[in-house]
Amino acid sequence: MISALNRLVDLVEEHLTEEIDVDALARTLATTEYHLRRMFSSLAGMPLSEYVRRRRMTVAAADVLQGGDLLGIAVRHGYGSAEAFGRAFRAVHGASPGDVRRDGGPLRAQPQLRFRLTVEGSTPMETRIVDRPAFRLVGHATRVPLIHQGVNPHIQRHIAALPQEEHSRLKALGDAEPAGLLAVSDDLDPDRAEGSELTYLHGVATDRDTPAPDGLDTIDVPAGTWAVFRTTGPYPDALQQTWAATATEWFPSNRWRLRPGPEIVAVLDRAADFSTATCELWLPVEPS
Repeated sequence: MISALNRLVDLVEEHLTEEIDVDALARTLATTEYHLRRMFSSLAGMPLSEYVRRRRMTVAAADVLQGGDLLGIAVRHGYGSAEAFGRAFRAVHGASPGDVRRDGGPLRAQPQLRFRLTVEGSTPMETRIVDRPAFRLVGHATRVPLIHQGVNPHIQRHIAALPQEEHSRLKALGDAEPAGLLAVSDDLDPDRAEGSELTYLHGVATDRDTPAPDGLDTIDVPAGTWAVFRTTGPYPDALQQTWAATATEWFPSNRWRLRPGPEIVAVLDRAADFSTATCELWLPVEPS
């Protein structure tokens, strides 16, 4: 995976002003665009699209400083108009091309990334691989923005709005693994850009033939393999750290890759105030 990511970075440099066919590259590297984008975002700390934009504007800044027609510079760097180029330039550098040309700055350079393997993993990750037949997720769903760290207040409000008896009703409906009340994230942006929208479902897993009561949302999950990571500690910090460690430690050292599908958190045990919890993180995977 490290070599695949570095090849992706090289491809960005080779085709900086063109549309980059990530799917074609992924196929040549015997992986998938979904997995490649997810690993890039997790390890680089930014989506691939943002990295490309920063690199383009870093290179374009030299052309801006050297003078010349701004429309010609915009077209040369893959933009259809000087206005679109100016918006992208300002988003990266914090100033317009005209201001930078006049004042010589400010400029915020994005160095070319290079991924390297760092030996970590001194703490074993408690993981199991599970094959599951098709099942259904049933509960209350909403659209929320992705937040990488800390409690997501949009999810908090969604759950708090449910009557207490509804949690008990949901729990009684569950008849499949993962067991118990579940936090489900679906329709995730492959780049995992913070602020991008996802579908969040508070509910349970049922057999695919179990009828869902009226008024509940459902997500049908096809048969497949899951990597299940167990985590215990402060909530949600320990869970989020484990989520990050799957990208930085587990996937690079195991012959599995992510496949599209919901990502599920099962809370097995928790403190009364939810300050600590024991959870299982279920990620859909396939052999790489």
